[in-house]
Amino acid sequence: MLQHKNLCRLSIIALSMMLAGCISLDPHYQRPTAPVPKTWPDQGKNAAADAVLTDWQHVLADKRLNKVVERALVSNRDLQESIADIEAARALYGEERSSLFPTVDADLNQSRSRSSSGEVSGSSEAEGSVSSFEIDLFGRNRSLARAARETWLASEATAQNTRITLVSETTTAWITLAADKSNLLLGQQTMASAADTLRINQLQLKEGTAAAGDVSSAMTTYQQARASVASYQTLVAQDTNALNLLVGETVPQSLLPGTIESLSPQAIAIVPAGVSSDVLLRRPDVIEAEHNLKSENADIGAARANFFPTISLTASAGVGSSSLSNLFSHGSNIWSFAPSITLPLFTGGSNLAQLHYAQAEKKGLIAAYEKAIQSAFEDVANALARRNTLDEQMDAQVQAVAAAQRSFNLANRSYQVGTGDYLTVLTDQRTLWSTQLDLVALQQIDFENRITLWESLGGGLK
Repeated sequence: MLQHKNLCRLSIIALSMMLAGCISLDPHYQRPTAPVPKTWPDQGKNAAADAVLTDWQHVLADKRLNKVVERALVSNRDLQESIADIEAARALYGEERSSLFPTVDADLNQSRSRSSSGEVSGSSEAEGSVSSFEIDLFGRNRSLARAARETWLASEATAQNTRITLVSETTTAWITLAADKSNLLLGQQTMASAADTLRINQLQLKEGTAAAGDVSSAMTTYQQARASVASYQTLVAQDTNALNLLVGETVPQSLLPGTIESLSPQAIAIVPAGVSSDVLLRRPDVIEAEHNLKSENADIGAARANFFPTISLTASAGVGSSSLSNLFSHGSNIWSFAPSITLPLFTGGSNLAQLHYAQAEKKGLIAAYEKAIQSAFEDVANALARRNTLDEQMDAQVQAVAAAQRSFNLANRSYQVGTGDYLTVLTDQRTLWSTQLDLVALQQIDFENRITLWESLGGGLK
């Protein structure tokens, strides 16, 4: 008997749940065709393509840099904010999805009263109820839940993109610090050399074997080098501050780089270049754009459902008796069923405007999705174009530094033995310094291009 009554009590709830979500009015989703070629200019697909998607730990071979990036992924505040956004989006999805299910309440009530004649009477009731549950016949609530889910997934893609960008920016900041340390060292070496030359010229001027113009030129070179040293000291300090901000904490001295020349040529690995452009569909920013598009697609379904009637249900089922002891044995059935139907007859064009708005938003998001793919293609193509010429430019710059060094050595020896002029020495010294700075800049570009190419291809999967 008790089992039978329990089944009766739950029948209304079960019925309402079976009626929910019978139809979906979402437009059929079809991923837009990627508006880019299958391959990048002068690049074909090769067997090493899968290696492009390797995790960042395998791309960053320098152990110090690896540890710095690990710290950044734990402590960076922008990344923590992105993770909080994921949690918020997931909570909103859970809230939206809860509308698909009825709110079930259970009540047990007992009351006693005494009449004027002194007679005491009582009543007891136990019931389960569904409170204002909308039967989702036309899928409106399910569409809204799908839209919230896609927004949540888009926030996860945003966080993944933030992780990849953080790896790239931290690596770039670390390499920039190494390059400016090299520039500082070159400035210090040039200043020391200029100071020695100035001292010798001042002694020779006193002895009458050097011209006053040579001393002035030597002084100019020394002061220029001195100013450069001060400037690069500032840059090194600022680079360190920038790195600490990215990491989210003070980076230990043991994890900071030395000069850029001291780094291994494979401190940052070169990822394989010959891959299909389909890999761009796995970039987090492209994935985010597609989830936004899917969310709006679901919003169209919800807007369409607004043109159809909504059915709300308030129901309860239970038992009642004059005493609590007889409630579940001899109690009588109690039930109520109160459906209500709302039919949109005239809304002043509001429903139609909402539908048109959602459709227009979808068109815009399709364009945004396609633009994200095109931008990603351009990023990779530009990085590959730079990669293709870096080796030759690096070799040429190394040869230029070697030639400038030889020219300076010859001019300096000639001046010391009295067969050359000091103007040639100064010119060759400045040329050597300039070519050395250019080589440092090119080494920095080389390392940065490697991490940029990795980032442009979508980074790692972990």
